[in-house]
Amino acid sequence: MKRLLLTIALCVAASASFAQMKDVKSALRIAKGENPNFGEARTLIKGALENAESKDNAQTWYVAGFIENQQYDAEKMKLVLGQQPNEPVMYEALGAILPYFLKAYELDQQPNEKGKIKPKYTKDIKSILGANHIYYINGGAYYFDQKDYKKAYDFFKQFLQISNHDMFKGEPTAARDTNYQQVDFYAGFAASLIGDSKTAIQHFEDMKQFDYKSNEVYQALAEEYRTMKDTANFEKTLQEGVQKFPEENYYLLNLINIYIFSNKNEEAIAYLDKAIAQEPSAQLYDVKGKVYENGLKNYEKAEECFNKALEVDANYIESIGNLGRLYYNQGVNQLNEANAINDVAQFQAAKEKANVLFKKALPYFEKVHKIKPDDRDALTGLRGIYYNLNMGPELEAIEAQMNN
Repeated sequence: MKRLLLTIALCVAASASFAQMKDVKSALRIAKGENPNFGEARTLIKGALENAESKDNAQTWYVAGFIENQQYDAEKMKLVLGQQPNEPVMYEALGAILPYFLKAYELDQQPNEKGKIKPKYTKDIKSILGANHIYYINGGAYYFDQKDYKKAYDFFKQFLQISNHDMFKGEPTAARDTNYQQVDFYAGFAASLIGDSKTAIQHFEDMKQFDYKSNEVYQALAEEYRTMKDTANFEKTLQEGVQKFPEENYYLLNLINIYIFSNKNEEAIAYLDKAIAQEPSAQLYDVKGKVYENGLKNYEKAEECFNKALEVDANYIESIGNLGRLYYNQGVNQLNEANAINDVAQFQAAKEKANVLFKKALPYFEKVHKIKPDDRDALTGLRGIYYNLNMGPELEAIEAQMNN
């Protein structure tokens, strides 16, 4: 009785397995038909992919990928015939092929009961993927144009997966040619656009080995490290960029900002000098002056830099205001020293030195005030100067403006 029950159970299992594999063959037959019903074929193969008796069979996964390839080829053929394909259907099918084929390939490489590997589907898999390889670029471009950057990234990733797969090792499909480099580059940008900085960094770091759009690659990589708040790699990438692209101000200016905000003032000055040597702009001289003034407390050098900025652009309002502030602050410091002196004669002499600095600051603040009447720094500076120089009418007028 036990033997009979066991025999019946084995027959039932074999019957279930046979039924599932029958569905696989039916799905394959439908996909190969003259007018294939791809929906029906997918329904049949879906059941086989989920069934325990057939889900670990290489044929099941191969047929699933084959169905998608047949749908893709049917739409692509319309292009050959001068017809308009259904692009969403076409690219959905193309994007579904590789996951199925990768699983089919993995199962196809398993040794049989005798320990031997006798693949049945690998040749077809390689042939189909090799033929479709270039079209994954089209799919990525299609979804990029649709602003569906997640799907665009998936297509670019699949192109790279095929190129990097062991089944194509040593073959033209695996070439790191211009197509590969272009896809790697745009995969990084697609990942960035969906907010996946970690993945974008992987692509841009990989791109450093190529010469394709190198300047853009380094800048994009730096921005991703900035987004990740990875200061060390942000700075490292900028330094590499300075060496590789010495004429590109992006790297210099960002390094300058890093060094200024981290109080590495000597390093900031060094890179400012490099930037100025390339393009002696008023802005760069002005920034250098502020580093000398605020970071290094070297007011003489700061004054020199602000004046250099005005030599480049006589109306550069930042440096006009900075010179006014520089003289004004020195005047305030001198006045504070004077107020600490008890001797009247010495006090008057020290106060006169402060007044000289206030007078020196006055025309700069007046010029800023003329250009930007509501500039609070200029208004405050003018009020202080008018007060200390006993300029009553001017003081009343500026205070009235500030009160309003």
